[in-house]
Amino acid sequence: MAKQTENHEMTETQTTKKGWWRWGVHRWFVLLFIILNVIAVGMYPPLRPHIQLPAEAISEEPLFNFIGQPFYLTNTLLATFVADVLLLLAGFGVWRAARSGQLVPRGLSGAIEAFIEILYNLTESTAGKWAKRIFPFFATITLLVLVLNWTSLIPGVDSIGWLDEHHIEHPEECTFTHLPFGAVAVGGDNECAAGVVPFLRAGATDLNFTLALALIAVVMTQVIGVWAQGTGYFGKFINTKTLFSKPIFGVIDFGVGILELVSEFSKVLSFAFRLFGNVFAGAVLLFVIGTLVPVFAQTPFLMLEFFVGAIQAVVFGLLTMTFMAQATQSHGHEEGHEEAAAH
Repeated sequence: MAKQTENHEMTETQTTKKGWWRWGVHRWFVLLFIILNVIAVGMYPPLRPHIQLPAEAISEEPLFNFIGQPFYLTNTLLATFVADVLLLLAGFGVWRAARSGQLVPRGLSGAIEAFIEILYNLTESTAGKWAKRIFPFFATITLLVLVLNWTSLIPGVDSIGWLDEHHIEHPEECTFTHLPFGAVAVGGDNECAAGVVPFLRAGATDLNFTLALALIAVVMTQVIGVWAQGTGYFGKFINTKTLFSKPIFGVIDFGVGILELVSEFSKVLSFAFRLFGNVFAGAVLLFVIGTLVPVFAQTPFLMLEFFVGAIQAVVFGLLTMTFMAQATQSHGHEEGHEEAAAH
């Protein structure tokens, strides 16, 4: 009995020490970082980065020409490549964990496996037997957008890059720090920050990326529909089967088909502008807050953008999966019309 009491007291002491270390010392680290932030802001006043919709080219020569149009390496394209590499490394880590014989993966591999399992269960409950064909698109889009949104929160993204003095009206009034991996504007007024073209910029702030992703999602939705229903899938867009046999219902069916066709095109704009608008607005919000109140105020907004980036990735992928699942199901309006006419 005395031994159990002694063990209980030791456990309480260890818990108390752990709690003191966790809450007693960590707060001093937070205070230290705040003080260092104040000192850094006093030495190098924050400058608002240059904000523009088109992605900036970071290559002097075009990568290739297509139909007379030059294509340059842009900072959003480079950020997408970085996200792709991170996804491949994460996949390799999960593959190694699976090959090692671990029944329950730990750490990052376990978290990724749990997330993938959640996505597959969602797909299976919505698409049924077509889950195995729809799931790769759902998971790929969700993971890519998620990693791309989260990498934009890393310090240095949108702030360190190539120095282009042609973007500044009076470059002699600006002071720049040249680092081994780029340049940072550290003096002058807010116009000086326009001279730094960032190496990396959030990929979803480029409308080209979101539009391309939306086109892939909508086009593959039609492919899945044809895969599941054959050429009869297009009957929901141009339905003339009952136009003459049942004129009233036939006109309604034909009008509904036209609306379905218009809605497929509107999905492209909805997909593209929803993701682009949310991520671009979040980036501008971080720029403004970091410029107006550079000490500690940006932290809650970084957490906000962390969750917004996750939500937008899941919403984009979930809508794609739902539309694909709907495309595999035939419309039963014709049978309903026949029953109504019979009664």
